[in-house]
Amino acid sequence: MDPISLQLGTKNLWGLLVGLLSKDPEWLSAKVKFFLPNVDLGCGNAALDLTQKVILQLKELHRQGSATWQKFIHCVCMELDVPLELEVLLLSTWGSGDELPSHLAAGEESQPESQLHQGLKRPHQSCGSSPRPKQYKKQQRELAKQYLQLLRTSAQQHYSSKLSGPGQPLTFHQAYVPPILQWGRATAPFDPQEGDIMGRTKTEDGADMSIRDLFNTRADKGPRVMVLLGKAGMGKTTLAHRLRQKWADGQLDRFQALFLFEFRHLNLITGLLTLPQLLFDVYLSPEAGPEAVFQYLKENANGVLLIFDGLEEALHPYSSKETVGPEAPGPALTLFSGLCCGTLLPGCWVMVTSRPGKLPACLPTEAATVHMWGFDGPRVEKYMGCFFRDQPSQEAALAELRANRHLRSMCAVPALCRVVCLCLHHLLPGSSPGQSSALLLTVTQNYVQMVLALSPSGYLDAESLLGLGEIALRGLETGKVIFSTEDIASSIMAFGTSLGLLNSFCVCTGPGHQEEGFAFTHLSLQEFFAALHLMASPKVDKDTLTRYVTLNSRWLLRTKARPRLLDHLSTFLAGLASRACHPFLSQLTQQDQVWVGTKQAAVIQALRKLATRRHTGPKVVELCHCVGETQEPELAGLMAQSLPYQLPFHNFPLTYADLAALTNILGHRDAPIHLDFEGCPLESRCPEALAGCGQVENLSFKSRKCGDAFAEALSRSLPTMGSLKKLGLTGSKITARGINHLVQALPLCPHLEEVSFQDNQLKDQEVLGIVDVLPRLPRLRKLDLSRNNVSMSTLLCLTKVAVTCPTIRTLQVRNADLIFLLSPPVETAAETRGAPDLQENASQREEGQSRSLALRLQKCQLTVNDVEMLIAQLLEGPHLDEVDLSGNQLEDEGCRLMAEAVPQLHIARKLDLSDNRLSVDGMYSVLSAVSTSRTLADLHISLKYKTVVLMFAPKMEEQEGNQERVLFHDSLMPQMPSMPQMSLCFPNIRLTHCGLRAEHLEQLCTALGGSCRPSHLDLSGNALGDEGAAQLAQRLPGLGALQSLNLSENGLSLDSVISLAQCFSAVQWALHLDVSFKSQVIVLRSDRRPRDLSAAGSLPEFPTGSQFSWFGQHCIPRSFCLRECQLEPPSLIRLCETLEKCPGPVEIKLSHGILSDQSLDTLLGHLPRLHQLKLLQLSQMRLSLRSPFLLADLFNLCPRVQKVDLRSLHHVTLHFRSNEKQKSGRYGMFTGCGLSQEHVEPLCKVLRNCEDLNQLDLSSNQLGDDGLRCLLKCLPQVPISGLLDLSHNNISQKSVLCLVESLPSCPRVREASVNLGSQQSFRIHFSQQEEAGKTLRLSECSFEPEHVYRLATRLSQAWPLKQLTLTQCCLGLEGLNVLLRLVRWPEGLLSLRVEEPWVGRAGVLTLLGVCAQASGNVTEISISETQQQLCIQLEFPRQENPEAMALRLAHCDLETHNRLLISQLMETCARLQQLSLSQVNLCDASSLLLHSLLLALSELKKFRLASSCVSSEGLACLASGLSHCHHLEELDLSNNQLGEQDTKVLVGALEGKYWLKRLDLSHFPLGSSTLAVLAQGLSHMTYLQSLCLSNNDIGDIGCYHLSKTLRAATSLEELGLSYNQIGDTGAQHLAAILPELPELRKIDLSGNGISPAGGVLLVESLALCKHLEELMLGCNTLGDPTALELAQVLPQHLRVLRLQSNRLGPTGALRLGEALDGCPYVEEISLAENSLAGGVPRFRQGLPLLRHIDLVSCEIDNQTAKPLTASIVLCPVLEEILLSWNLLGDEAAAELAGVLPQMGRLKRVDLEKNRITAYGARLLAQGLAQGSGIQVIRLWNNPIPPDTAQHLHIQEPRLDFAFFHNQPQAPRGT
Repeated sequence: MDPISLQLGTKNLWGLLVGLLSKDPEWLSAKVKFFLPNVDLGCGNAALDLTQKVILQLKELHRQGSATWQKFIHCVCMELDVPLELEVLLLSTWGSGDELPSHLAAGEESQPESQLHQGLKRPHQSCGSSPRPKQYKKQQRELAKQYLQLLRTSAQQHYSSKLSGPGQPLTFHQAYVPPILQWGRATAPFDPQEGDIMGRTKTEDGADMSIRDLFNTRADKGPRVMVLLGKAGMGKTTLAHRLRQKWADGQLDRFQALFLFEFRHLNLITGLLTLPQLLFDVYLSPEAGPEAVFQYLKENANGVLLIFDGLEEALHPYSSKETVGPEAPGPALTLFSGLCCGTLLPGCWVMVTSRPGKLPACLPTEAATVHMWGFDGPRVEKYMGCFFRDQPSQEAALAELRANRHLRSMCAVPALCRVVCLCLHHLLPGSSPGQSSALLLTVTQNYVQMVLALSPSGYLDAESLLGLGEIALRGLETGKVIFSTEDIASSIMAFGTSLGLLNSFCVCTGPGHQEEGFAFTHLSLQEFFAALHLMASPKVDKDTLTRYVTLNSRWLLRTKARPRLLDHLSTFLAGLASRACHPFLSQLTQQDQVWVGTKQAAVIQALRKLATRRHTGPKVVELCHCVGETQEPELAGLMAQSLPYQLPFHNFPLTYADLAALTNILGHRDAPIHLDFEGCPLESRCPEALAGCGQVENLSFKSRKCGDAFAEALSRSLPTMGSLKKLGLTGSKITARGINHLVQALPLCPHLEEVSFQDNQLKDQEVLGIVDVLPRLPRLRKLDLSRNNVSMSTLLCLTKVAVTCPTIRTLQVRNADLIFLLSPPVETAAETRGAPDLQENASQREEGQSRSLALRLQKCQLTVNDVEMLIAQLLEGPHLDEVDLSGNQLEDEGCRLMAEAVPQLHIARKLDLSDNRLSVDGMYSVLSAVSTSRTLADLHISLKYKTVVLMFAPKMEEQEGNQERVLFHDSLMPQMPSMPQMSLCFPNIRLTHCGLRAEHLEQLCTALGGSCRPSHLDLSGNALGDEGAAQLAQRLPGLGALQSLNLSENGLSLDSVISLAQCFSAVQWALHLDVSFKSQVIVLRSDRRPRDLSAAGSLPEFPTGSQFSWFGQHCIPRSFCLRECQLEPPSLIRLCETLEKCPGPVEIKLSHGILSDQSLDTLLGHLPRLHQLKLLQLSQMRLSLRSPFLLADLFNLCPRVQKVDLRSLHHVTLHFRSNEKQKSGRYGMFTGCGLSQEHVEPLCKVLRNCEDLNQLDLSSNQLGDDGLRCLLKCLPQVPISGLLDLSHNNISQKSVLCLVESLPSCPRVREASVNLGSQQSFRIHFSQQEEAGKTLRLSECSFEPEHVYRLATRLSQAWPLKQLTLTQCCLGLEGLNVLLRLVRWPEGLLSLRVEEPWVGRAGVLTLLGVCAQASGNVTEISISETQQQLCIQLEFPRQENPEAMALRLAHCDLETHNRLLISQLMETCARLQQLSLSQVNLCDASSLLLHSLLLALSELKKFRLASSCVSSEGLACLASGLSHCHHLEELDLSNNQLGEQDTKVLVGALEGKYWLKRLDLSHFPLGSSTLAVLAQGLSHMTYLQSLCLSNNDIGDIGCYHLSKTLRAATSLEELGLSYNQIGDTGAQHLAAILPELPELRKIDLSGNGISPAGGVLLVESLALCKHLEELMLGCNTLGDPTALELAQVLPQHLRVLRLQSNRLGPTGALRLGEALDGCPYVEEISLAENSLAGGVPRFRQGLPLLRHIDLVSCEIDNQTAKPLTASIVLCPVLEEILLSWNLLGDEAAAELAGVLPQMGRLKRVDLEKNRITAYGARLLAQGLAQGSGIQVIRLWNNPIPPDTAQHLHIQEPRLDFAFFHNQPQAPRGT
């Protein structure tokens, strides 16, 4: 029961008594008979109800007098279960003098921070007449009365003792000035009845809110837990004590009891407590009966207020698992949790104060939140007026305050305001105006001045101050804010208390335990002294100091045992690091300036590091405070420039001081910034801090806590923010008053481009007021008024504004959305640019007047009347770009009116009337109304889906202006000679799902045949049926040149579908008939444009060789596509007969059906009569096992069949020649058809007569070894001239041996390759004539020893075999020995290549031993350990010369165990002509063996030792052996790891090599001395044809010596000097001797740092080399001058030109292209990595032999693509085009796709890292589908979505989106 309702007087009390006694009428009747025995109240009262009877009985008792009434009341209270509140009132009102004090009967106020938990009542009392419970109640009330009085007396004594004298300036009594309080969460501010009694206090938007308003919530519904949030110094503790004091003085009469706890005190209690112990043992003990008092408090909990101060200081974290029962003990924080949750003292009021941050979970979410914002200007002045009692001091202090903005900002914090007043009290006497405030620029300086003010006679007691600082720091680090006498020395204690820096008080450490405690007057004071200790103490070094310079997040989780109390320590450290504090620190520390400056510099440096990092919003604010405290402009500038452009502040409180600190930092910033405040509790005057901040470009506030006061403050600041472009104030509580202020301020912001007032609950007048200001905002581009309250009349007013206002381009309204889009008038832009020409301004003004407007009024409940008004407005307005009226209530009449107004409204793009209740009759009226429109491009009406959309084409003058934009698509559109050019005014008519039937067609065709002739007609989703389809087919010629006719979902039969194919002959535009019979998709169309493919979203399956009109073909095939249909022979006969009459090429595509053998026979039987048939495709059709033989027989039955492709008995594609005389190879592909051994002979029998069979593919069948053997027997009789593919047929080693055995019987076999591993490939290549030598490649065959023996036997019979390659066939060392011993031929050469892992590990010595086992003469040996490869060439028969061998053995110096090997080698390698060792590790034994072998090799012509490791001793042996090889013609010693001495040894071996023709010393460490030796040797090599000295750092000096030597090399054909840094000087030396090299064919000077100076000389010299074929000058800096010179003297036999990365420009490239044009021998061109832009080569004659062109990273764009593609078409043998890392887009892709079918030899196109989208990729796929031989098009890192790329790759595997070629497709879109 609410106690307040019990106070309202006896009238209400009487009603409560009646209600109570009505529950027990029998007891009342008994008592009435007891007190009135002679009165009978039952007669005549039978008709009365129970309540009336009770009232009658009570009135009769009351008439008997006060004595009787009092006795009756006592009986009621003693015998009935009366609620305590009602019992108190009954006895105090009508009792016998036992009245309780009024304050026990009245409810009292509370200010807690917990949730209200009510409804719990005291235990039920038994009804009876026993006096014991009543005596107990009386005693309980007496004890409660005494305790409550004791609480008040104790509080009064506490605050009266705090009044101290003038000697303690920090604690003397001051008049209390309440801070700004603002409701946080949505809480009912006050009860309506109490609002009338106490007076309504305005609580919105943080306006004045009295302390009494804190407890004016609805007691029955509102929360009883209150959280008071405020930053440090805002006065939370002061307010808590103020509430206790007001309660003690009787002002908060709502509450009977008030308890105030501070968590810093509760932290000292280490034991567990019950709630009674907390209240009585810790707070205040009752004199007697604590149980009775506690019981009274429980029963009257709604009159109890518990205040907990400093929740952020609670030591022990709260755990949700900790639950305390009503009687169980627990920590203080757990008890606090129980009070908040209602498990303890249910119904009480709880108020808790805390700093902002993450609050513990024990606080209920329904708790009311109140924010404390400190002081505003009037409060500061009021506080100073109270502080300074005399008038002169007041005026002087206020003058200082008003003159200093920083001082006013600091005084917004009440605690700091007190310090400022104290400092001014000390500084003002004897100072001039402004002098005092100059010393108080920062918070730290205020505290410093306070210390100086408190110091007696200005004397600083350094020892005591530093001692206080040490204690303060130790306390902050350990979480201690209360110190005992053991923590503080007595001298320091006396010092602190005497100056008022420390407070002393009594603290309770447990039940019955109390001691004296000390604390700093305020926590910020403790932080200041801690910072002072860190800066001034010699015990603290720089590293320790900088560790304390950190930034703390406001959102710390309470997971630590100690709270974080260092919030402002960094701020004070930054302040002490300022120059202004330098004298104070020097005086305090008695240190020199260097010592103090070092510490200050350390802090500044730490802040500098923090200033350059990215931080969250709370840390940015804290850093702003820190940097501001330093007063360092350089540091402020560094931080300001490091702030990101987007600076968000989300969900944490911000004060005026915070924004002032931020504004101070932004004042040092040059670049603009965007400030975004979302969900932040903001002080209402916060925007004033942003005044004058010219760096803010975007400003956004989103918070329900912003109201009119906030808007008013914002309006004052906006005009001062000169760069503001975007303003957002959304989700606030502003009303008309706030909007009026903002509207007045907006025109004063000349640069505003975007304004958002979303979700502000604005009414009509406010919205209109905002819109009225639009003409005065010249640069505004967007106004967002969404989610406000706008009526229909106002909406029409807004449309009128949109029509009349010249800057509005779009008005968009949809449900709650309301957005204006504007564009500044052109004359405004011209004025800003300062255009001087008046005529130009006039033309711009005229252009600005011809604006277009988009009007979107969706779901606005518009009616016909509204539309009439709207049309009248629009007729007077500008041209309309779009009108969207969808989702309204226009109905037929409204839609008709809008359609009829179309010609007058001049809508340029779209009119949307969807979802307006249009009927069938309305559809005809709309169709008739728009028939006269000449700009209608598309009309879509769907009654089922409520769609009515009209699209319009631009007028003719606009078409001319847009001609360039549509040029790309139009260039791809076919030009049909018999059909006129399609105009954009020919509309697409879509009447879908409108219920049309056959009888409607006449009226419809009449309308369509008038002035409105459609280009596309869509009648899908209607009910035309076969009759309607037949009628429409007859009327098609009268409808003009349609581009498509859609008859889907009209109930057509198969016969009707087939009859539609007759349209191919009736109308010329009908090219494609696409039918999905099951899903009823039927479309008759002309050729599709590329943009239709883009809209389709997926790529259809296109067969190889099909033609597409947009790629330039003249003869466009007609296609009949039928899907999802079971075709029977009669239907197929009718279809074929119909298509026989079709003119031009025809394609038939049948898919997703069932085709029986009879139907297939029928279809194939008609093929010879289909003379125009080009393609027959059967996809997803179930075929029988007979189908391969039927299809193979087509080669004999139909000579026009060129290709039969059958896959998996589900897919068949037949390609036909244009005529029988056309000669080209025929292809038979029968893959995955389940063919086995039994099918081989019949199939070969069918194919035996196919004379020009080029390729037969039988892969992925089930032939097995037996089937393969059978096929190989029949193979000589099958005339295959190209390839036989038998891959994936479950074959084994047996088939490999069978293949080897059958090779002699197949004379036309050119090559056979088998892989039995993962690839499972088996391919045999044929030639048209007999091949003299065959090649056999076997991979991963896993040969066993018996297989090797059989293989060797069959190889001996497979003569002549030219080459045998064995790759990873498990052929071991022993197996290779067996193979080499057993293979014997009568005569000829056999090249054997073995690739096995063991080859790389065996070593050269072992491999040479293998070669010694050969049965023939070894003529060539090549070993590569890295490639795991051994190559041997054998010559048969073997020739022996014992005498020569004995002679050679005589020169050998080998150990005994190698004599046998060397003798075998000398025997088998007697005729060795080539020895190649690459990437090997030669041991000394191998080198010694090679030395002996080289001595014996009289016929050795070629020796190669490349990329190998040899010891110095081994090199000496090799050099010695090489010195005896006088007939060497080729020597390669490149890429070896040699020292300088080794190099000299090898170069020395060149002596006497007069017959040497080729010498490669690339990557050879040639020093100056070695180069001299080499030059000497080169001078005698007159037959030298090739010299390669690349990557040797020869330099210009070495080039000079080399040039002199080369004069004698008159036979030199190739010269490689790349990457030698010869520079222009070296180029000059070479240029001098090049004319003396008449046979020079190839020269490579890449990477030599040659500039145009040297390049021009070289080119002039190369002009005299008449046989030059390859010119490589890449990676130099030749530039355009060299290119221009080269273009004039281009060698006539040039084959290769490489000029990549040479700083060429468009001019040089174009001239080179002109010079190259028509060159008959050019095969390769590379101009990569040059800035060519539009200067790519352009050919007119073409390059007939060009195979490779490299234009990577040349800045080629779409504009350049067209001439480039025109050029490459003229290169018929081009194989590779590299265009990666350019700027090519979809237009370039279209150009390439158009020429791909013409590039017959092209294999690879690289388009990586360009700008091609999915649309361009689809075009490339279509180009590939036309039979191109391209193997891959690389498209990695183009802006193509991954899912689209994967889909395209599946449809066309040659499109490669992977990072590496051939890796699994994982495309990366950019």
